[in-house]
Amino acid sequence: MDQVVINDTTLRDGEQAAGVAFNLEEKIAIAKFLDAIGVPEIEIGIAAMGEAEQQAIASIVDLGLQAHLLGWNRAVIADIQASIACGLKRVHISIPVSAIQIGAKFQGKWQLVWQKLKDSLSFALDQGLFVSIGGEDSSRADEQFLLDTILSAQEWGASRFRFCDTVGILDPFTTYDKVKKLVTSLSIPVEMHTHNDFGLATANALAGIQAGALSVNTTVNGLGERAGNAALEEVVMALKHLSKMDLSIDTRRLLEISQLVATASGYGLPPWKAIVGENTFAHESGIHAHGVLQNPHTYEPFAPEEIGRERRLVVGKHSGRHLLSNLLQQHGIILNHEETQSVLNAVRQESMQKKRSLTTQELLSLVAHTQ
Repeated sequence: MDQVVINDTTLRDGEQAAGVAFNLEEKIAIAKFLDAIGVPEIEIGIAAMGEAEQQAIASIVDLGLQAHLLGWNRAVIADIQASIACGLKRVHISIPVSAIQIGAKFQGKWQLVWQKLKDSLSFALDQGLFVSIGGEDSSRADEQFLLDTILSAQEWGASRFRFCDTVGILDPFTTYDKVKKLVTSLSIPVEMHTHNDFGLATANALAGIQAGALSVNTTVNGLGERAGNAALEEVVMALKHLSKMDLSIDTRRLLEISQLVATASGYGLPPWKAIVGENTFAHESGIHAHGVLQNPHTYEPFAPEEIGRERRLVVGKHSGRHLLSNLLQQHGIILNHEETQSVLNAVRQESMQKKRSLTTQELLSLVAHTQ
């Protein structure tokens, strides 16, 4: 399999999440961080949105990053002119390809889709730009119309096609079948763009890659429209460990960029969020903690250091004696079997009352009161 390219769209589709608005400094910080960890392509915004967005795009272009920078556009020449004015050398042109989208945006005039695509694509190519074409709502499009559209775009000079599961209605099996048909029919690479409405964005992105897609859109923390997009940290770590792909991305800083985007977006993460959640390497239950103390691989799919985290052993309702003894020994406290059980009973009772695990100080206080 050829090298898969991560095209992160946190600054475009990620920011389109309801209630999210990055300021200029945050956009620059996110772009620089994505570039620093080795993300090879970044979709940085929509120039047609107006002056503030254009300033942000131009400022990121002026940073001289190693990553390729891409601007999102409708199939409208004025959009592409706005992208060019910001200094962009790469543009993405989005067109509706499903009956429901064409009906809503072009009054059902299918030929108008092709005409707008051809005109905007030709204009962009005449300006010497790299052009990616995106099929909005590809997953619900008539398969023959979709293929005919992409083949035409390919003939007219497009360099890549973005397959968009715009409302997240696919499952991995259907995704694989649809993308495989496209990959075998095209000479330009296919890019995956998946949404998480049914919680399958990452799975569908991986299925598309398995089918031969060579590029994939991600957002940090899965930020995005409605239920969000395929998460950068999930896609990168899944490709690394499940598909054995080295994307040359510094995974040790995934936690840092997750926290940066969480702060900038104003939305934190649930502690059980895959890869970067607070609890991903936290162990409380007796069986799990005992296993991890013996061999971390028993209950961890990869080492926490790979994403910049540390393992946490916490005491609570489900803890056992092995974990409790281990934590107390770290503080120079050694108890016999009966004393350990007494403290454990107190821990479980306190944890149920507080409805959470206990802090180190709370644990030490319990020890003092039970002796």
